[in-house]
Amino acid sequence: MPEPVTRIFSDVHYGDHSSRVRSLSQLLPLTEGASRLVVNGDMLDTRQGPNPAHTEACRADVRGFVERAGIPVTFLTGNHDPDFSNLHSLDLAGGKVFVIHGDILFDSIVPWGHDAEPIRRNVRSALDSLPPGAGQVLEERIRVFRGVASCVHQRHQAERSPIKYVWRFVTDTIWPPHSALTILRAWRDMPKLASALAQRHRPRAEFIVVGHTHRPGIWETANGVTVINTGSFTLPFGAYAVDLTDSLLKVRRIQLRGGDFHAGPTLAEFALAEPEAIPHHGAR
Repeated sequence: MPEPVTRIFSDVHYGDHSSRVRSLSQLLPLTEGASRLVVNGDMLDTRQGPNPAHTEACRADVRGFVERAGIPVTFLTGNHDPDFSNLHSLDLAGGKVFVIHGDILFDSIVPWGHDAEPIRRNVRSALDSLPPGAGQVLEERIRVFRGVASCVHQRHQAERSPIKYVWRFVTDTIWPPHSALTILRAWRDMPKLASALAQRHRPRAEFIVVGHTHRPGIWETANGVTVINTGSFTLPFGAYAVDLTDSLLKVRRIQLRGGDFHAGPTLAEFALAEPEAIPHHGAR
C-alpha cells in the first residue's frame, strides 16, 4: 500500500488580480495522489478592505473548495490571511520538517512594500511590550506578527479594476525604483534567515518549508538545514509543491495544464527515514 502523501503549497492569493487561480476548481487536480493538503499561508486576503463583500465571497469559495477536495485541507496563516486559521506552523515527519509561511523572517513583514516602515515600528512596539524574554519565543513572535498583519489594510489587493490594479501594484510594490533592490535583497537573504529560524526554534528540523517571497527554490545551507520556498500562484515564477511521506520529501513543480493546476515533475527528493541497518553475519 502506498504511503500517505501530505502535499504542501502556498500563496494562492485567491481573489487577487495577480493570482492565476480564477476558480478554486483549478486546484482540485492537486488533490490527486495526495492524502492531505497543507496551504502554507496567503490562501486569500482576509484583512480589512474597501470591499468586504468580495472578501466574504472569497472565504465562502474556499470553504466550498474544502468540501469538494475529498481529503483533509489544513490552512496555515500568512500575512494576508492572519485570521483564517488557528494554525501558524506545522512540525511534520517527526520534527524533521518545519512548515511556516515565512513573513516572520523579516522585521517589517514585507520589506519591499509601501507599508514596510510603519509595520516595522508596530512590530517593534508590540515586541517591546511583551514580558522580558517573551519576544524570543517563536509562538509569541508569531502572535505579534499576526496581530500587526491583521491591522494592515488591503491596498492594491482590493482593487477590482485590472487597469487600476496594475497601477496600484506598481506604486505599492516596485516604486520608487530602489524598492526593486529591496526585493532582491529579501530574495538573497531569505534562505539564510529561514535556516537560522529553524536552527534556533526547531533544532531537530532538517528542512524548513516557507513561501511569502514568491520566489520558489531549494537551498542547502551551511548549517545543514535545507530551505524550500514553494513560490506562489502569481507570475512570474510560479509554484512548487512539497510531497511528504514518512520516508521521502519530494519537491515538484506545479504546472498549469488545460486550465488546471497539477503536481508536475520532481525537481528534487530527499530521504527522511534512516536507512535500515543491514545485519552482519560472520563467516561460518
